Amino acid sequence: MSYSDLRKGRVSVVGQVYLLTTVTHDRRPWFGDFRAGCAVARVIHDLALGYPGLSLAWVVMPDHVHWLVQLPEGLTLGSLMRRFKGRSALALNDGTSGGRVWAPAYHDRALRREDDVRAAARYLVANPVRAGIVGRVGDYPLWDAVWL
Repeated sequence: MSYSDLRKGRVSVVGQVYLLTTVTHDRRPWFGDFRAGCAVARVIHDLALGYPGLSLAWVVMPDHVHWLVQLPEGLTLGSLMRRFKGRSALALNDGTSGGRVWAPAYHDRALRREDDVRAAARYLVANPVRAGIVGRVGDYPLWDAVWL
């Protein structure tokens, strides 16, 4: 599947809840380094401050990010991901780490009305447990959800 195939049928609907996933270039585990993971978390936090209600839950894994968002007025999925990837790449490429951070594509899935958003958030933040990184969600530092 090519990058352009991922964009086919992509629609940005204001108020719609989306699960977004993006991976690092060549699946490099940038965020196994806690400071790098914190830099990405700060970008998510800053974007959420600029668009109240945007960020519902997120988790930064070693080589990818899952983010549950409710799309606000004035943003498309593409513009949100460009801002996120651009700002986080700048934060990570401060002259010491270098290199391409993100793969060019991202995956989005619109949640249906009947989907339980909190259940989706719980599933998302449990990724480190399912990956065997930690034994319980509370032991992993790089996640957040609005329901805390």
